[in-house]
Amino acid sequence: MNLTFKELRDLKHSLPTGSISRIASELNIDEQTVRNYFGAQKYNEGEIADIQVEPGPDGGIVHIEDTRILDLAKQIIEASNQHPTSSN
Repeated sequence: MNLTFKELRDLKHSLPTGSISRIASELNIDEQTVRNYFGAQKYNEGEIADIQVEPGPDGGIVHIEDTRILDLAKQIIEASNQHPTSSN
């Protein structure tokens, strides 16, 4: 799957609070690996994400082989949009 780095970061910023931890827990991976997937570069604390970034518009083109993190993030965003929390 290909998308721009900006699209990947926008997706990360759309996640509700606590989603990084939830994704890590559900996929049984380190939280820092999830952060690295979305553009962080702390490889000494988490594993290298299975993505490749090539130069291009909007921060470059990101090629993703393993979409499990991306798919789960999209599911979380979709669920949070269907059941928004009340601010009352």
